[in-house]
Amino acid sequence: MAEFFAQHSALIGLLLITLVFVAFVLERYPPEVVACGGAVAFLLCGYLKAEQITAVFSNPAPITIAAMFVLSGTLIRTGVLDAAASLLLSHATRRPVATLLVTSAGIILASAFINNTPVVIVLIPISIEIARALKIAETKLMMPLSFVAILGGTCSMIGTSTNLLVDGVARGQGLEPFSIFEITPIGLVAAAVGLGYLALVGWRLLPNREGVGSKLSENDEDSYLTEIVVRDGASAIGKPLGEVGALSSRGIRPVALRRGTETLRRDIAAIVLQKADRIVMFASPEEILTLHASDGFRIARGRPARAGEDRMVVEATVAPHRRGIGRGVMELSGLSGSGSSVLGVRRHRHVPGPSLQAIRLRPADRLLLEGPPDAIARITEENDLVGVNVSQARRFRREKAPLAIAALLAVVVVSAFGLVTIQTAAFVAIAVILLLRVIDADEAWRTIRGDLLILIFAMLAIGIGMEQAGTAQMIVDAVTPLIEGAPHIVVLLVVYGLSSMLTEIVTNNAVAVIVTPIAVALGVNLGIDPRSLVVAVMFGASASFATPIGYQTNTLVYAAGNYRFMDFVKVGLPMNIIVGIATTIAIYFYYPA
Repeated sequence: MAEFFAQHSALIGLLLITLVFVAFVLERYPPEVVACGGAVAFLLCGYLKAEQITAVFSNPAPITIAAMFVLSGTLIRTGVLDAAASLLLSHATRRPVATLLVTSAGIILASAFINNTPVVIVLIPISIEIARALKIAETKLMMPLSFVAILGGTCSMIGTSTNLLVDGVARGQGLEPFSIFEITPIGLVAAAVGLGYLALVGWRLLPNREGVGSKLSENDEDSYLTEIVVRDGASAIGKPLGEVGALSSRGIRPVALRRGTETLRRDIAAIVLQKADRIVMFASPEEILTLHASDGFRIARGRPARAGEDRMVVEATVAPHRRGIGRGVMELSGLSGSGSSVLGVRRHRHVPGPSLQAIRLRPADRLLLEGPPDAIARITEENDLVGVNVSQARRFRREKAPLAIAALLAVVVVSAFGLVTIQTAAFVAIAVILLLRVIDADEAWRTIRGDLLILIFAMLAIGIGMEQAGTAQMIVDAVTPLIEGAPHIVVLLVVYGLSSMLTEIVTNNAVAVIVTPIAVALGVNLGIDPRSLVVAVMFGASASFATPIGYQTNTLVYAAGNYRFMDFVKVGLPMNIIVGIATTIAIYFYYPA
């Protein structure tokens, strides 16, 4: 058996990589679980040794990424981002066009140095206010908000984890480290072309549809899956479901009735209701709240407000990196015993589950929550939920804001002048902000996305296994004759295009790890500067405009902006092509062969 695996190592390695990518696309398991499974498969096949797995932990990229998460979290904790958002928001209604331009520039600047996910989260309400002031639909601004953040992330090495990861893999291939602003000229070209496309063409292609920020959903497409219980003594008892007036509204669509352990789905309108029957239905938020407050029904596992009790209703979106993705909706941290209820769950253009309590959360699921304000704030914070309809008050350490800004600026300056490496500067900055109590140690830990780090470490191990199996070299040997003799710019387009296409369907960090060593080897075979091809991977792996699932910020605005999947294809695909061509031309002149 060992001899078989050794003789066919390259093909088996290719099969394993293909299976990993298929698993990413199917989304049956979280990406980090898929990556760990792939690494174990390479290990069991003998293409990866235990000491090589240990060696991936010495790669500087994941450690630097973790450090930058902490620095980004410090800006949030001290209220720097919220202060900037509040300033823009105060001008949004009076000078909407100027605010829109300043916001776009601010997104690019902020995303170049900090994680762009919180940037987009903070700026979503600003885009809503600007849309109101300009009397345009929110959908005209939400998607561009994400796209501009993606473009901003390519303007420096620390703007996105993909840049740092490609740099780390390239170092392992023998290339010199990238300086913090080495890719900035190319990033600015990509940003300028992308903004030009959005301003001249893209906004015409964007849908003219109402988002979810200004009010709770009204149309059937925005209905939530919920589950109501027939109360003891309800007037509906003894009547067929279809004849109950409270359940006959246009905004209500019953889909099943649960009686004990039995679930009935056929001809449910004719079923005579009994006490404690559970009716699974799709309903608008208004109808859910009406039923919840009525004498005859209540939400399963929920309770109506008591007289004089202060309660609030919010729509909240599950963030792409929420720790509890895959867990049941009733297992939300802080929900039990808080007096709060999950009234319903909506999954964009999909049925989230057979019943409310059977739903397992996915990124961009929208929850309808009701409860005391302090409990709701705690639940949304502990579960990384994004409140779309309410502003969430938080205690900031505003007096520490200058220190947070100074720490980030120090990292940028000392790295730019080459005094120390980016990771060294970031770790020194973290030590300083912890010693000065700008952020507490436990808060710093919470800013780090453990799932992303596990994914990166596992993909680095897979990358080593792919090289040891000979799969990377086999791919290079197969591709080289096809493009041998082709101009440098054509090779750049091929590498960029491959990276961009893959990142639309699987995680961009996985693409970075897999394609970077292939690009380096291809450059060596063709006599082209490998550094230029590595930069093409870097930009291509971040160029996710054509789908809502290829990049986290796209997933956020996908739900908040009430978009459809094809909206991203219609607007983002031309942008992918135009920005891709401009970027490869810029790389071609910046890194002559």
